[in-house]
Amino acid sequence: MAINLEKGQRQSIAAPKFTVGLGWDTNASNTGEAFDLDASVFVLGANGKLVSDSHFIFYNNLSTPDGAVTHSGDSLTGEGDGDDEKIVIDLSKISSDVAEITFVATIHQAAERRQNFGQIRNSFIRIVDGANNTELVKYELDEDFSIETAVEFGRLYKRNNEWKFEAVGSGLKGGLQDFLNKYN
Repeated sequence: MAINLEKGQRQSIAAPKFTVGLGWDTNASNTGEAFDLDASVFVLGANGKLVSDSHFIFYNNLSTPDGAVTHSGDSLTGEGDGDDEKIVIDLSKISSDVAEITFVATIHQAAERRQNFGQIRNSFIRIVDGANNTELVKYELDEDFSIETAVEFGRLYKRNNEWKFEAVGSGLKGGLQDFLNKYN
């Protein structure tokens, strides 16, 4: 049975291969524009910075050089139930210089479309064991991010040779660029 996390809670992840699913629904927009949310992954070293430019995973760079982190591709609409975008993690392939993997969702062209995460509902991140398709943990964002255009959903980090997931739920106003500035 999955463990439902609250913001700030942590849980050990023992599965060597798993899928990180991110999902969301949009409220009716009075801007007249469709929503396009994008999942991005920052694969970081012990210094809290990208291991290399190739370790920034998004719809135009779907995999790390070692294949340890692979993005399923961009869902332009987020239609339907369940995971809207998925990232497969294979810890057996992960480089020893990786200390953290951060999962972010941003709204494409948020400023131009006058959109923010306050117009998003039912957003979550979950981890599903690759061996048996069992949901291990889930974190549902329940905050109202009324001015934020980017949200860090969660992060995997390595401590004492053990991988743990932390439910983060932290928003930024500057979109993806704010996260690029933070981790690059």
